[in-house]
Amino acid sequence: MAHEQTVREYRTEELAEAAGIPVRTLRFYRERKLLPPPRREGRIAWYDDHHLARLRTIAALLERGHTLGGIAELTAAFENGRDVGQLSELLGMGWSEETPVRLSPEALADYFEGEVTPENLAASLALGYVATDGDEIVHVSRRLLDASSALVREGVPLAAVLETGRQVRAHADAMAALFADLVGAHLADGDAALKRLRPLAKSVVEAELTMAMDRLLAAGATGTAGAAGGTDSAGGAGTGGAGTASGGPRGDQPSS
Repeated sequence: MAHEQTVREYRTEELAEAAGIPVRTLRFYRERKLLPPPRREGRIAWYDDHHLARLRTIAALLERGHTLGGIAELTAAFENGRDVGQLSELLGMGWSEETPVRLSPEALADYFEGEVTPENLAASLALGYVATDGDEIVHVSRRLLDASSALVREGVPLAAVLETGRQVRAHADAMAALFADLVGAHLADGDAALKRLRPLAKSVVEAELTMAMDRLLAAGATGTAGAAGGTDSAGGAGTGGAGTASGGPRGDQPSS
């Protein structure tokens, strides 16, 4: 028989003590809407472990140089994002071979130091790269997370990585449709054949991309491929945050 999990609740003073902050600071965060409203019982405000987790996230992001204003914007984007319940949709209804990664907001900030802006978070949510699960963020692909963070460490702005990801998504969808048409036109078992033969599609795409990169390198065409290939010039949701660091003075934090 399953046991219900007990929800820990805190009065204002108890929550402040657990978070290691003054009550004044807690009330300031609540006024700035950095915390969800507490449960009210008469004149008593009751908080729970989600409020405690949010306070610890705020403290961790402040330590990383984020301002309270920036944290408020990140929180708004986070709360308006897709729920983890939509992961089956994002990952292809259970067909995906990708490995999701669970991250705290501060761990995500560590992956992309100085680049986790509200614009970039909103773009990642819109692309379906990340979803929310309570106080955690779920990135839908370990490989995409590692590749994008590696590009950022090399000096490529995260906004540019996300915009390129948006364009790659469109080409990848077109290639997947080509392979599906090929299989559907010649094999009778439809989706079963597509699932069985998907490694072949991946091999073809990887080989063709490798040869395309070889041709670019041989031609010395680094930086000119977009002009030659006529890439999409429309700005995506992530372009607004290019190179924008969210660090800065924390002048809006109250003194303790």
